Amino acid sequence: MQLEIVREVARAALQNLEAHRQRIDDLNVYPVPDGDTGTNLVLTLRSIVETLDASSAVGSEAVAKEVSRAALMGARGNSGVIFSQIVRGFVDVLARSDDMSTPRLRRAFRGASDAAYRAVKRPVEGTMLTVIREMAEEGERKENRRLSPPTFFAAVLARGEDAVARTPEMLEVLRDAGVVDAGGAGLVEITRGLTLSMAGEALPDAPVASEALGFDAIHLELSAYRYCTVFVVEGARLDQTLLERALEPLGDSLLVVGDETALKVHVHTDDPGLALSAGTAVGVVEGIEIANMHAQTFQREERLSEAAATLSPLPTLTTLETGLVAVCPGLGNRRLFEQYGATRVIEGGQTMNPSAAEIVEAIEATPAPEVIVLPNNSNVILTAEQAAGLSTKPVRVVPSRSVQAGFAAVARYIPTLSPEENEAAMLEALASVTTGEVTIASRDATLDGITIRKGAFLGLVNDCAVVADDDFDAVVKDVVGRVLEGEREWLALLAGEDAPPLEELLAALQHDHPEVEIEPHDGGQPHYPLLLVAE
Repeated sequence: MQLEIVREVARAALQNLEAHRQRIDDLNVYPVPDGDTGTNLVLTLRSIVETLDASSAVGSEAVAKEVSRAALMGARGNSGVIFSQIVRGFVDVLARSDDMSTPRLRRAFRGASDAAYRAVKRPVEGTMLTVIREMAEEGERKENRRLSPPTFFAAVLARGEDAVARTPEMLEVLRDAGVVDAGGAGLVEITRGLTLSMAGEALPDAPVASEALGFDAIHLELSAYRYCTVFVVEGARLDQTLLERALEPLGDSLLVVGDETALKVHVHTDDPGLALSAGTAVGVVEGIEIANMHAQTFQREERLSEAAATLSPLPTLTTLETGLVAVCPGLGNRRLFEQYGATRVIEGGQTMNPSAAEIVEAIEATPAPEVIVLPNNSNVILTAEQAAGLSTKPVRVVPSRSVQAGFAAVARYIPTLSPEENEAAMLEALASVTTGEVTIASRDATLDGITIRKGAFLGLVNDCAVVADDDFDAVVKDVVGRVLEGEREWLALLAGEDAPPLEELLAALQHDHPEVEIEPHDGGQPHYPLLLVAE
């Protein structure tokens, strides 16, 4: 494996991938719609090329070591980290000899596939893992063993293309969106660049235009977590398993790869600081990259909707006819509102209300010509109205007085409807719901005729105290009975950060109210173990 040959094919792979970068970004749906798979792969591969350009390594082993480390240190995003392991597995095989024959390449593809699958704790088929595995399988077919290296690469590439085309058959989210897997498509373009280089064929100079995508591919649900966090931990005798265990509770899409001296971490989380703290606990953290995936999703939608307007004779699909800003406390509640389409969620609640400036900033950052604000707290309504007057956009404040009332309202939100239609639907929801709360009394008091002792559970319905007791379940059952009066058909429960286990209570409520659809959620709000809303 000679340095100059590796430089040449790596540059070719990068050139071809860069031509397809935007198209691959636009495909991105799985594992989350972060819209930057093509960019992440380009940056990872560019790190390899830059390292090779500056390298003076001699011999296959030294070249392979530099390539492997450059891929690890330069890996960006989930796709980049997995690709770094594909590279590592590939060059580890080639490092054993200067031989670049077809048998060696065949074993290199198998090494790449095995390394990629080892890196992912819960492999999912229909992704770039499937593509590299099928490429390796093609290379091992008896009829391909005697092919010349360029012809061998062409056969492997053809199998990779076929695998990418079949990814929607393996993943429902791809099938529903009408797209193929972005990571797999990127891996195919990298392989295509290698194949063209080995065959001495021309590479594309200009970016390859994206195909027009359908509505479901353009408008995607936001990821469960906001920040794609990537960093490197360097040290001695690093414990990969120990670091994984520390990071697992913080989010999803976790990858920790590398060796005892350097570990690359990729995780989607709402608290990058905690993830970095886990890294600093075991070594020195470097190469920190933090991206707001929700912002990437909105930017992707805007770009694709504009493209749809020029490529399709159909009427323009507006990304957001109506934007939505919500104020609420608790990580779970924030995720819940985002899942229902809120484009910006501001932290705020009983003890920490946002300023008008913060709400204005969220309104202005929302990619929509007009915005609705759900204050979700009686103390925030006036501030939201002040913010509406300060914004450069038309703003409608739907006066939700609690998080649970706002949850009922956001369930009616449809971003492609007009502001008037959304406001009317949300106001109708607020008018039709009954809300409940269970909190803990901070002092002895008498409220609405109810005698309350400090430390007891206090139940409220529509902001009025109705029951106080030391038994949490008894208070909840009393509140539930009251909020369901009047032939209610739906009940949502938002569990707070200090809520006790609810499994047995939920079973009892379902038994007592079999006609009601009960929808529990982990809200995570402080001070209120349980919030309730019935409609």
